Amino acid sequence: MASDASRPQAGHGQPRPWHAPTSGTTLLAGVLMIFGGAMAFLEGIAAVASDDLFVVTRHYVFEFSLTGWGWVHLILGIALVVAGCAVLAGALWGRYFGIVVAGLGAIANFLWIPYYPWWALVLVVVNLFVVWALCTGAHRESDMV
Repeated sequence: MASDASRPQAGHGQPRPWHAPTSGTTLLAGVLMIFGGAMAFLEGIAAVASDDLFVVTRHYVFEFSLTGWGWVHLILGIALVVAGCAVLAGALWGRYFGIVVAGLGAIANFLWIPYYPWWALVLVVVNLFVVWALCTGAHRESDMV
């Protein structure tokens, strides 16, 4: 049996040990980011494929092509899944990246409302809840230490 002196200690130049999220809200935010990212990715695939699922509105203030919106949602979906995996792995950068990407996802889905209203509103709420959970989880985790 090895003594404590022979075990590598996390110090200068050595990698930190894995640190899972200690707050339930952070864990929930990571899971919701993966879910929301997957939904945005599927939304993007459907839009790029020019599916007949979406309503094409005329004279909307934020009118873009359906294919353009599809690429926006594809990229945001992939970024949300990556950020969610990073948050679940305990990476601090994942939390900050997740806040930014979830905020952008909420804005993109708000602008997506004319194309598919219910789906867009659900994803706006999910993304706003993720931002809240990541910000609140950071506060709760700092109180636990």
